[in-house]
Amino acid sequence: MNDRIVGRSLPLPGLVLLERKAVQDSRGSLERLYCAESLAHLGVRRALSQINLTRTRQRGSVRGMHFQRPPHAETKIVSCLRGRVFDVAVDVRRGSPTFLHWHGEELTPEGHSSLLIPEGFAHGFQAMSDDCEMLYFHTAAYRPEAEGGLRPTDPSLAIAWPLPISEMSDRDATHPAIAGGFAGVDP
Repeated sequence: MNDRIVGRSLPLPGLVLLERKAVQDSRGSLERLYCAESLAHLGVRRALSQINLTRTRQRGSVRGMHFQRPPHAETKIVSCLRGRVFDVAVDVRRGSPTFLHWHGEELTPEGHSSLLIPEGFAHGFQAMSDDCEMLYFHTAAYRPEAEGGLRPTDPSLAIAWPLPISEMSDRDATHPAIAGGFAGVDP
């Protein structure tokens, strides 16, 4: 097995911190961001379908919490290319023992890590510095009709965002409250 990407299990079943091993020499470095063989050992067996890049200008901004419902559910691999982010995943799998529990990890380019977020999880992040860039690998194409979201400030989630929220989209701020009857998604 290729040892340039190794996975460390996190408290929510299926959520994995991918740790990359950089190869360095006098010219700089090389990091493998994606390897189908390595990721297959961690349960990722679907091919990539889409790659997205986000740029977030302002420290404190929050993006998320987004997911896609089956049959368009997706696994995401997210990496911070510039800046520093607090990256959060929430288990939205109906019947899961960790349903609506969240876990956050700080991601930076210097940390050489990515978050592998399996199907059935909502994802979002807070920019901890100005001018953050995030790279997303998706195993399914975006489908507006399958989109779901949780309000990042929902008291039922109680996500401990490290900074006061400076900016959030209207769409993210107006997702329905969990107390209003959110039942989750089928795993």
